[in-house]
Amino acid sequence: MAETLVMAIDLGTSFIKAGVYDTADSSCLAVATEPVKDYRPAPGVFIQKGEELFASVLACMKKVTEELGGRGQQIEAVSFTGQMAGFMGVDENWNDITTWSCSLDSRYMPYAKKQMRELKDDFLRVAGTNFPQMAPKAEWFREEFPEADARIRKYLIVSGYVIGKLGDIAVEEAVIDRTFTEWTGLADVGHDRWSDTICQAVGIDTDRLPKIVNSNTVVAHLNAEMAALTGLKAGIPLVSGAGDKPAGCLGAAIVHPGDVIFEAGSYGEVSCCVREWRPDMEERRYDVIPSAVPGDFFATNYITGSGITLDWFIDTFVQQEGVPLKEAFAQIEEEMKSIPIGCDGLMSIGLLSGSAMPLVESLKGMWMGFDWSHSKAHFYKALMESLTYDFGISLERIGRFYPEYAMDTVRMIGGGAKSAIWPQMCADVHRKTYAVLDRGDVAMWGAVILAGNAIGVYEDLRQTALDHVAVQSEYRPNEEQSVIYDRHAALYRAYFRELQGFYERIQELG
Repeated sequence: MAETLVMAIDLGTSFIKAGVYDTADSSCLAVATEPVKDYRPAPGVFIQKGEELFASVLACMKKVTEELGGRGQQIEAVSFTGQMAGFMGVDENWNDITTWSCSLDSRYMPYAKKQMRELKDDFLRVAGTNFPQMAPKAEWFREEFPEADARIRKYLIVSGYVIGKLGDIAVEEAVIDRTFTEWTGLADVGHDRWSDTICQAVGIDTDRLPKIVNSNTVVAHLNAEMAALTGLKAGIPLVSGAGDKPAGCLGAAIVHPGDVIFEAGSYGEVSCCVREWRPDMEERRYDVIPSAVPGDFFATNYITGSGITLDWFIDTFVQQEGVPLKEAFAQIEEEMKSIPIGCDGLMSIGLLSGSAMPLVESLKGMWMGFDWSHSKAHFYKALMESLTYDFGISLERIGRFYPEYAMDTVRMIGGGAKSAIWPQMCADVHRKTYAVLDRGDVAMWGAVILAGNAIGVYEDLRQTALDHVAVQSEYRPNEEQSVIYDRHAALYRAYFRELQGFYERIQELG
């Protein structure tokens, strides 16, 4: 029996990544990356031209195919994952009109704030999001670039654009898979359709929106021109795939209601698999993301740049010239081992980019209670504790709205899962077992599972995921430490609420 290979493409903000997997044993046979050019001509402006982005995709695909040699002709499908929030408008020939405007491009913010004032509850209750992206970006572009806007035929996410350029479909057949619909702010996520109410309120014709499909759908086939440029066979299926968060959840086997994952990465995120959408209208502590498994969802909270915050601390205060980053992290963690819970009276707020859920932009970073006795390791551990407390509040809220799920084990992935400190801290603060997984390529692997299912190699999405990932190590909660952490976590919750006015005053002065 001939082997079946599948290519997964991760459409990142800074890099495109392509990997080719053997579906028999889930091994990655070859991987390549290609940078994506961006332009930052002024504060708040972040531009990525569609043609240049797509050129990086083609170069990356060709690079990984060449690495395989003749086996590249055995690739039977291509699937997609990557960044989930943004906006792009194309004309009837798939030409980029707007450039790709991701979450780093903040020119739309005045329109986002206006829409949040008018539609805040609808965005959460219907669209599943605390802060939309496509809805305000579309209004921003329409109001400030009306002539260019008139040429737009479809609004897309970056994966839909790439599929259209690679495929054999007309722009009227453009797609968006269900996992991307939440951060558009335009969908009725509970029913996998566009919300007429929200679209009318923000002035968007639903005819300009792509068709919503499941993540395991063959949506196009590689056209002959693109096959020649990439070294692949013409006509192989292009599978819709999923956003990096839900693709990662599938790859990590978060596939049954009550399964929970903590992705301790640049944008740390906790997600619980659920069967229906129950919004937290009071504290607004989580969004809903449709799952890559049709019909399921994730109650999700993320902290903007949580991992970036920890990297920033190491880069700014710890790492010395000539010392590798890995060694700097190991050094500070070794020093942290002797520091007690609560860091000898030092408390932190580590939301350096504000709070996303609930949306409180004014909240930033703070250390309080320190004196001459506190070291760099105290400050770093306080940051890590604060992020753990914040995620704990969201897990508590998810548990309150989904009491039928035990949620007693959390699977952990990302750079933070390699820490000698953080998994145990999470277990103690959250009173849950933390299980570190044995693979770090879960988003790419999730995209491969979707492609394999779409072309008939894998019969069942859930079982395939379960068969190809395992627990590497477990961290169980220590009740004595949990009791101590409870008091500090309660104080963090109080500070989160009570200090908002002070942050707003600082922002006004700034």
